[in-house]
Amino acid sequence: MKSCCTIFLYIILFNFLTTTTAQTTNQDSLYFAEHYTKQETKIKMRDGVKLFTAIYSPKDKTEQHPIIIWRTPYSVAPYSTNNFPTRRLKSYLHFIKENYIIVFQDVRGRFMSEGKYVNMRPYIPSKKNKIDIDESTDAYDTIEWLVKNIDNNNGNVGVWGISYPGFYAAMAAIDAHPALKAVSPQAPIADWFIGDDMHHNGAFSLMMDFNFFSVFGIHRDTLTTEWPKAIQHPSPDAYSFFLELGPLKNINKKYYKHQIAFWDSTIAHPNYDYYWQAKNTLPHFNNIKPAVLTVGGWFDGEDLYGTLGTYQSIEKKNHNNINKIVMGPWPHGGWARSDGEKFGDLNFKSKTGRFYRHNIELPFFNYHLKNKNSDNLPEAFIFETGNNKWRKFDSWPPATTLSKTIFLQPNEKLSFEKPIKKCTSDFDEYVSNPHRPVPYTAKILDSKRFYNKEYLVEDQRLASQRPDVLVYESEPLENDLTIAGPIDVDLFVSTSGTDCDWVVKVIDVFPDNEPNPVPNPKNVEMGAYQMLVRGDIFRSKYRNSFEKPEPMIPNKVTEIKFKMSDVCHTFLKGHKIMVQIQSSWFPLFDRNPQKFVDIYNAEETDFQKATQRVYHTDSLSSKISFKILN
Repeated sequence: MKSCCTIFLYIILFNFLTTTTAQTTNQDSLYFAEHYTKQETKIKMRDGVKLFTAIYSPKDKTEQHPIIIWRTPYSVAPYSTNNFPTRRLKSYLHFIKENYIIVFQDVRGRFMSEGKYVNMRPYIPSKKNKIDIDESTDAYDTIEWLVKNIDNNNGNVGVWGISYPGFYAAMAAIDAHPALKAVSPQAPIADWFIGDDMHHNGAFSLMMDFNFFSVFGIHRDTLTTEWPKAIQHPSPDAYSFFLELGPLKNINKKYYKHQIAFWDSTIAHPNYDYYWQAKNTLPHFNNIKPAVLTVGGWFDGEDLYGTLGTYQSIEKKNHNNINKIVMGPWPHGGWARSDGEKFGDLNFKSKTGRFYRHNIELPFFNYHLKNKNSDNLPEAFIFETGNNKWRKFDSWPPATTLSKTIFLQPNEKLSFEKPIKKCTSDFDEYVSNPHRPVPYTAKILDSKRFYNKEYLVEDQRLASQRPDVLVYESEPLENDLTIAGPIDVDLFVSTSGTDCDWVVKVIDVFPDNEPNPVPNPKNVEMGAYQMLVRGDIFRSKYRNSFEKPEPMIPNKVTEIKFKMSDVCHTFLKGHKIMVQIQSSWFPLFDRNPQKFVDIYNAEETDFQKATQRVYHTDSLSSKISFKILN
């Protein structure tokens, strides 16, 4: 019998990574079983490896039907032809009602599929023989078999997926099979060092990845329909557990014990070397033939970078291809598993998830796979937070934007005017203590949780009163201000150490008289609410190169520049813009010892306090730059 801990971790994996929905109604499950037949087969790849594939075909034979494929490392359960899924149905029920042939496949090396599993298996641009395989060839060979062997298919195939399955969908679009007409990478992983899941700008995503690989990283000895038993660890609140864990080297010492090969590879490659570069998908989206619909959420704490990067890479390299993007007010996979009306303390006043599934996703696939209706979707279908409305653009970011810069000022102020030459103070400072890091959330979470997905809109009053967080605030805005696109950070800083992290948060401060929600079961106080709009972390030693880290020179003023992922948000009239700066975001990300060392192998004695300074003069003007809708 599985332990409660193991079962709990399985639930987390499904909820956060495979976008499992709430239990589907019995009526929906019954409809699926009554209108479909199921077969299971193993499809032979070009190198002889066989991939386990579950195929659900409509009983309706009055017309031929398109095929839509979901390739996954997270199991195609339930197994056996007598068992139909009762979970995840909300995410593809609209395809069932349209009589799509639904295909789920265990990817190479996972569960019931043969072969060796490789995390983010690198794409091979120049293949020389049959043993040169990647996820693009496996998708190609799968489609080849399906169109030739599945009765009553119309010869048109689509591939979609969310998160890791989004990565497999994106890979299918490269060197695509001629029958593949439409692909939708949704929250696809793109680069595990720069901005997705594993790292952000070199900082390690501690809580999420520790729990993920405690199950997902365990080696499979044989074909199986079961998840492995999770690596066990205590379950206090996450902040206490990860702080008491100590340096990252203790992960192997206390828990993994070298059972997780991918973790050993991670610590063997602490910088952005060939290992991580080979897993980067973004250079490879050339000559894309299928129509592409990339989908993501503004509040995705896992793969927002991959979503935006995948769209932009395909757009730049394929000028004549149909390539569109959808961004909504969702957490990771929220467009598939919820109605999308609320998130955290926010209410968007419309069912955005349901709207997406029925008015964007289904029409896209229907047009390209069934030649049904017209393709009237815009290039960019974007939800504007703050104003809470859908916008349509001819490009993303929109072409009609102006650059605008807001400057850090003395006395904790923000202004669109550059600081004057003579200031009462040239800098603000704080002491960063890695033994008392700044928490990323006010919520007390079990240490086995991935992370609080609502942190991306959480009230930042949790941090603004700490002495190790700098806070800069504008005057109330006289007019609405809509930012659309990436946010550029340009800081002039110094540290008394030889390395440190910089966390920058852009925040929407609500007026004091902002009304509370009605109803208000969580007793949220919206007056002076500090809504996080976008935040990210940057590890100083990578300021010049992610490949070749360099120590900071103690107390020397240094420029740190980085880009935060896109937003589409309106700061309403009367609201204020706030910027918070700190040097830890724990345990979402690991602690920086504030000493130039290999952090994966750092000792407890390497962790030290550091005095951090942020400068704001006319010549050392720390600033944040936006794209403003004209």
